[in-house]
Amino acid sequence: MPTLLFRLCGPMQSWGTRSRYTERDTELEPSKSGIAGLVCAALGWERARDVTPIAALRFGVRVDREGVLERDYHTAGAGLGIIRASGALSRDAVLSNRYYLADADFLCGLEGPDEAFLREIEGALREPVWQLSLGRKSFLPSVPIHLPFEGGLRSLPLEDALRAEPWPLVPRTWRWEPHEQADLRLVIETTPSDPDAETRMDQPVGAAFGNRSFGARAIRQSTVTVSRHEERNHVP
Repeated sequence: MPTLLFRLCGPMQSWGTRSRYTERDTELEPSKSGIAGLVCAALGWERARDVTPIAALRFGVRVDREGVLERDYHTAGAGLGIIRASGALSRDAVLSNRYYLADADFLCGLEGPDEAFLREIEGALREPVWQLSLGRKSFLPSVPIHLPFEGGLRSLPLEDALRAEPWPLVPRTWRWEPHEQADLRLVIETTPSDPDAETRMDQPVGAAFGNRSFGARAIRQSTVTVSRHEERNHVP
């Protein structure tokens, strides 16, 4: 079954799955709900649209560079006032904690039987209808999300494609020199019956972004040992 690979690399990323009001969390790698939103933005799908075709794709991540978990402390409305949901004006400051990952780099994959749909997604990642961001609108990617050169479509199952892709990805954005080998974390969508399964509440359901409807999804974490392999060619 074919897999589409793409890259999420930037100074700040946030992939929340449990956020409520003033506490905005982030997972340590991209969430499926966040990826579905990114793909919808690329394709130009409206919020009210049923995202089942995207949600049906199997999702996985290779963590090429673990991000550093940071907290952004926000205040809003102090002295100026803000309008509450009730419509009343309040001059009390609203305090919030917004967590994000600094300097993370992820190789992501979407697997599905419809190669034409994967090609459509890749074309949209190259020429998106709307701005693409890494979990929040202000968090922009450092490098193009689509893979350069021959593109990201691979005739391999999801986990095989993530394991086989050269590391580090180019263009390399890290200031430090990578080791000859590295143990990278894999987070792969699996079945609930998998004995190593963990649960994430980030599976889009129906018109997920219009209705805010997300269900449970099973993932499995493992490690892949990769040898350094850098293409010394032109930057796209």
